[in-house]
Amino acid sequence: MASTNDLKNGMVLDLDGQLWSVVWFQHHKPGKGNTVVRTKLKHVLSGKVVDRTFNSDTKVDTASVDRRDMQYLYHDGAGFVFMDTSSYEQVTISDETVGDAKNYLLEEQIATVAIHEDNPLYIDLPASVELLITYTEPGLQGDRSTGGTKPATLETGLQIQVPLFITNGEKVRVDTRTSDYLGRVG
Repeated sequence: MASTNDLKNGMVLDLDGQLWSVVWFQHHKPGKGNTVVRTKLKHVLSGKVVDRTFNSDTKVDTASVDRRDMQYLYHDGAGFVFMDTSSYEQVTISDETVGDAKNYLLEEQIATVAIHEDNPLYIDLPASVELLITYTEPGLQGDRSTGGTKPATLETGLQIQVPLFITNGEKVRVDTRTSDYLGRVG
């Protein structure tokens, strides 16, 4: 149990049996009346974001979410196999739980796995990752000055838009939240 006065970004709350992560919070003192705490909460499993207002000093249940660094090993058909880097224990995480993170995962990559009561909840990736372009159409001579883009397939199978001057075999930095091209590597 915690008070709404103790809320912090990233804290996970257990509200009516559902797990919600605090994205944003603000203490608000109107001219009259009691202080309230306004929050933006993100549903841990579905990703849905809602606004919720609590009276100040309301008791809320917190959920203990363990965030562990794990190394992605391989996909075995039943799910993604990760190894805990501290205990070397292997865990299979379902495709649904991994979700869109699969578009950015390479074998032997380290990711943060959030676990609640021995159930993996979601995968936290860095804000950007470096991936190899496996296929893109060649750019035409003279295309380098315009701001046009073309589709490119990454080594994970994800297709993104890249500038026309990018060629096969180049490493690019990709935003894991938006799938946007951020630049060349090296």
